Amino acid sequence: MLTPEDKNILLKKGITEKQIKEQLENFKKGFPFLQLEAAASVEKGIMTPDENEMKKYLTSWENYKKDDKVIVKFVPASGAASRMFKNMFEFLGAEYNEPKSDFEKKFFDHIHDFAFYNDLDSVCMDNTGKSIDALVLEGRYKEIVANLLESAGLNYGALPKGLLKFHRYSDGVRTPLEEHLVEGALYASSGTGKVNVHFTVSTEHRELFEKLVADKVSAYAKKYGVEYNVSFSEQKPSTDTLAADMENNPFRDNDGNLVFRPGGHGALIENLNDLSADVIFIKNIDNVVPDRLKGETVTYKNLIAGILVTLQQKAFEYLNILYSGKYTTEQVEEIIRFVQQKLFCRKNDIKDMEDADLVIYLRNKLNRPIRVCGMVKNVGEPGGGPFLAFNQDGTVSLQILESSQIDMNDAEKKKMFENGTHFNPVDLVCAVRDYKGDKYDLTKYVDKSTGFISYKSKNGKELKALELPGLWNGAMSDWNTIFVEVPLATFNPVKTVNDLLRDQHQ
Repeated sequence: MLTPEDKNILLKKGITEKQIKEQLENFKKGFPFLQLEAAASVEKGIMTPDENEMKKYLTSWENYKKDDKVIVKFVPASGAASRMFKNMFEFLGAEYNEPKSDFEKKFFDHIHDFAFYNDLDSVCMDNTGKSIDALVLEGRYKEIVANLLESAGLNYGALPKGLLKFHRYSDGVRTPLEEHLVEGALYASSGTGKVNVHFTVSTEHRELFEKLVADKVSAYAKKYGVEYNVSFSEQKPSTDTLAADMENNPFRDNDGNLVFRPGGHGALIENLNDLSADVIFIKNIDNVVPDRLKGETVTYKNLIAGILVTLQQKAFEYLNILYSGKYTTEQVEEIIRFVQQKLFCRKNDIKDMEDADLVIYLRNKLNRPIRVCGMVKNVGEPGGGPFLAFNQDGTVSLQILESSQIDMNDAEKKKMFENGTHFNPVDLVCAVRDYKGDKYDLTKYVDKSTGFISYKSKNGKELKALELPGLWNGAMSDWNTIFVEVPLATFNPVKTVNDLLRDQHQ
């Protein structure tokens, strides 16, 4: 089935024939839906610390940072902004020339309020000899949009979100990349003042990211009294997945070559695994706010980090007891309560386990990566949510699930998803070292049965594409997971260009 040319491509990508076989098998079998117990809620599995508990956790994080720990802020930043401008691309291709839809009218009515306005005005002058206001007066709306989106202008339609100008300040404008540098200084600096920020970027945009950092980082280091270490990585070719035809055979292009596709954000577990860190914050590139609104974000980032290190410290304490071989029945019962009530991992037949098996079970559940995830109240945003789900070993634990992992033909499961009280804003902090201080191999905690298949086309032919288990879904399936309610004010993504007109981005 694989030609010598195919094998050569696999070798270059770092993909084994065994992986290809497994992927083709996934196309044939599909992926099972996850078995749900309930949607997580404040009553079931989502923490809501009171004022005194918050103070305790915030102090825990401050104390933790005083030690010489490596803290990293990890920002997936490779996504192109093309979807953000979908409506404006449609306007460019429309038969009419003046704004008609509410979206188009709002864009032009408030065009002066965008942080990129001055840049756009300047490029319009260069390319047309007219300012934006003059072009509007002449009804040349499409030329303004073309100068925003196309390569002869600002090229915003092809750039990643991280490099676009989002926020305006009295002393200039900032991109999301810069806002993440600022956030890093505010909650992810070590006791020695070091701030490690890691961006995952696409190959074609890496140079632009590196140039922006080189231009800006010293000013932010001086402003916040910190020392930045900014690093980049790209999605590995070895995480690409083979496309299949409708008969589940390898899909080939018109020249007979195998077609591969990026494996989705789940591929980034490899990039995360390559970092040498004690604690890693994860947050999407477009979820940033101006300085005047950062206070709540910083408080709750510190809170979830404090919860993380508090629980990790307790888990390490219990692991030392269990591995010492010297423990009492009362201590084992205390550890069971911790696993069930604090780590939200439950096994129904735990009372029937032999003592030796019970201790092995508790060791396994305690000795794995931990993540604390902020959850916001559901306001109808598309995307994943928090659930109590059954795992392959029969335990029930907290998981972040996407709709594709849930059987929507099952009325009960569909109701759970639709009536969920909370939503996943991608607001995570992770502890990735074990009780001996060694780094976990994060690739060992992925549930490979949680990928999904989507349908695409290439050169007019239908194909099946394979998405790897998502980064905060199946790729972290076998982690200890804790959910904490955080305010909606900490979640301000930019999905469309007009979102930049919302008060939270002005």
